[in-house]
Amino acid sequence: MTRRDAVLSGLAIMVLTFLGFANPLWQIPLTALALPGGLYCIGVASPSRKTAFVRGLLAGGLAYAACLYWVAVPVHDYGFMPWVLAAPCPVLLGLVMGCYAGAYTVLARIAGRRLRPPWSALAAGIFWGALEGLRGVLFTGFTWLALPSAFVPWPDMLQTASLVGSDGLAAILAFLAVLPWAGFFAKGLRTRARLGWLAAGIAGMIILGFIGSVGPLFLPPETGTARVALVQGNIDQSLKWNPAFQRGTVDRYVRLTTHAVTDSPMDINLVIWPETAMPFYFQENNVLSLRVRQLAEDLGTALLLGSPGYKRDQDGLQYFNRAFLLDSHGETAGYYDKEHLVPFGEYIPFGRYLPFLTKLVQGVGDFTSGTHSGPLVVPANGNTPRLKLGVLTCYETIFPELARRRAQKGSSVLVNISNDAWFGRTSAPMQHLQLSALRAVEEGRTLLRATNTGISAIVEPGGRIRTTTPLFEEATVEAEVSLHEGLTPYGRFGGLILPILIGIGMLIMFYAIRRQPDA
Repeated sequence: MTRRDAVLSGLAIMVLTFLGFANPLWQIPLTALALPGGLYCIGVASPSRKTAFVRGLLAGGLAYAACLYWVAVPVHDYGFMPWVLAAPCPVLLGLVMGCYAGAYTVLARIAGRRLRPPWSALAAGIFWGALEGLRGVLFTGFTWLALPSAFVPWPDMLQTASLVGSDGLAAILAFLAVLPWAGFFAKGLRTRARLGWLAAGIAGMIILGFIGSVGPLFLPPETGTARVALVQGNIDQSLKWNPAFQRGTVDRYVRLTTHAVTDSPMDINLVIWPETAMPFYFQENNVLSLRVRQLAEDLGTALLLGSPGYKRDQDGLQYFNRAFLLDSHGETAGYYDKEHLVPFGEYIPFGRYLPFLTKLVQGVGDFTSGTHSGPLVVPANGNTPRLKLGVLTCYETIFPELARRRAQKGSSVLVNISNDAWFGRTSAPMQHLQLSALRAVEEGRTLLRATNTGISAIVEPGGRIRTTTPLFEEATVEAEVSLHEGLTPYGRFGGLILPILIGIGMLIMFYAIRRQPDA
């Protein structure tokens, strides 16, 4: 592969990957497979491992950067950086993610030159799944653009995630994407054999979809249903933390909630407000918090809401990104403090040593990670069933291990409260929603997603997204949803998937390196 061919291949991978994930034009899920498939081709055709890494880094980095173009928006709008400095941020983040692509390209080169199909394709698939898993745990983790999330518009393709999780499904998808190319690059194969591997890859995709067409494969037992309302206040992010607008914020949520509950033909059991819906310390008994408590009592419904919280210790105050659960009498039934914080958004990594850095968020000082991931429980009361809420705040929903922990601790429904106003009218809210849908499939749980400015939605346990709200509009969603308890195979054993992928990948590499490369 010449340098010119590598450049053209990289550009093709970038365009196809952009179209494969949620984007402002038209999402075509199948084209996302160009990322593992194209990088495999670049790796096998590269003259050296060093060249393979550099080409993979650049091709993968630009593909990720194209999908993450929206990163420049919050950096400019809320980080107050000029466009000349904000615009390169997606490229920098893409290149960081591109390091994983470069590593994959090197591994794919070794496997593709030393193993025959289908083993070379199987090795590439395992490498891809392992690297996606590592991307979620190294350096605070960033699992955005996980390969299976591209297929959320086609829920039938997702159902095996309840068995092997997102990382395992990524390995399967990458294997099927690489299989035709493994046959193409294999030495000494006749045209019929090469076409056979192409047909095998296509057949594998069809079989994967056919398996999922029957619906959720490992759905835990249904324990009942609940009637819920999601409230999207559409509060202007630039005004949200201004004390002069706090009363107006409460007024809006009270109005929307009152209409949602009183106008619904169903008796609402639970109302959900977004992350930091109340931009003040709700734990303090002031006129605004008392008004919200009175609302829950007047409507006779439980209410989950986001608000900053704090506690005092010997070192002063610790701040938390908190979700409060009020019962139908307006009393605090429990709260959840966000565990996985956003670096440079909710805390400054090594902030003690880098005091010149500032956060992109407005509000109080650095947040502290919470330590309790057990469910928030709404007691059974009359027609209200017992609800056990597994809360995931903002981008916590992109981490499979957090949702799995919620299911293991008995949550009967997953709840994602978020504030995606930072992203503006970009593809990020849809990308975030599609990542959230994977958690519903993995754990066999309904996922309720309430956001400040959209996209709020209800995701069924099989990953089908229903009743989405538009961006930057006031909106409410009322629906009856299923409750489930028990664990899918992934919920029970999912912690083993990444170690298994890494272990098998290391064995394959050991075997491949001991073999002589194909002539």
